[in-house]
Amino acid sequence: MTIDKSLKRKGRLARLRSVMTRDERITQMQTDERWIDGSSPFGLPKLRVVRLVVGKKKKKKAAEGDDKKDDKKKAAKKK
Repeated sequence: MTIDKSLKRKGRLARLRSVMTRDERITQMQTDERWIDGSSPFGLPKLRVVRLVVGKKKKKKAAEGDDKKDDKKKAAKKK
């Protein structure tokens, strides 16, 4: 049975996962040089998932432009 298109959530798999698959853990251990060739893929230790926090970029030009627009509006009201 499938889910109706209207009920599907967009970007469902785009979010961060807190669990790594076995393959992902092995490749992470290989990059950290903790993996020994020939060792068992079962009973692997838990590895920390690095989460990147992306902050919002400040719009300096837009903020300056807003200030100029406000000044123009105030000058127009004074006349």
